[in-house]
Amino acid sequence: MRATILGASDPDPVEVVNPDGGSPVLLVCEHAGRAVPAALRDLGVAAAEMERHIAFDIGAAGLARNLATELDATLVMQRYSRLVIDCNRPFEALDCMPASSDGTAIPFNCDLTHWDRMPRFDEIHRPFHDYISRLLDRRQADNSPTVLATIHSFTPRFANKYRPWQLGVCFNRDGTFAMKFMDAFAVANPKIVAAYNEPYTVDDISDYTIPVHGERRQLPHVLLEVRNDHIRDVDGQDRWARMIGNALNTASQSLLGENRHGA
Repeated sequence: MRATILGASDPDPVEVVNPDGGSPVLLVCEHAGRAVPAALRDLGVAAAEMERHIAFDIGAAGLARNLATELDATLVMQRYSRLVIDCNRPFEALDCMPASSDGTAIPFNCDLTHWDRMPRFDEIHRPFHDYISRLLDRRQADNSPTVLATIHSFTPRFANKYRPWQLGVCFNRDGTFAMKFMDAFAVANPKIVAAYNEPYTVDDISDYTIPVHGERRQLPHVLLEVRNDHIRDVDGQDRWARMIGNALNTASQSLLGENRHGA
């Protein structure tokens, strides 16, 4: 019998907020949580390390929850730390279960075999993305228009370099919706430093949600990165939810209106 990683006391990997939301925007937050299965104890990592950005996207869960309220949108969040498994990476990516992150060793992730990795993928990663797939299938069957927006945060400094951007608007093969979002956001918030594909670009090995659920389904999509010093507290999360929510609403209505008129 294959070993399992989740026990009866461990939380379900999927948390759904506002499942009956009326917005065309579907929000996803892959790095919302920092839970660790009891079977993995503390991953061999000091408790203070689990407070760092290496364990989860600081502020992203609060921002995403506020966005769900602001837009009346459905939000799908993932509860486990990305040090257990990164649900925005394909199985074959080395940092899907990183042996180290930003200089911190993750002892329980060292020398993992294929069979060590599979329970984490099957019990956390797969159910999370299967839920998103089923939700998108239902929306398609109901002819409900959908815009996919994934919510992330990033650190003000990395590798001893300061990151000046406050917002990254990220995409890979199709920037149509990202550009509409940027136009709407920049007009309303001219003093915010926003840039395309900063501090990361989207691709098939360093991302999963956008390539699999956005690009393959040919859905309008964007990956949003907010610098985490702006959303560490409730006030920042509220403020950024209003700014991003307004731009997501404007851009989605514009794009979907164009699609209806072009049909």
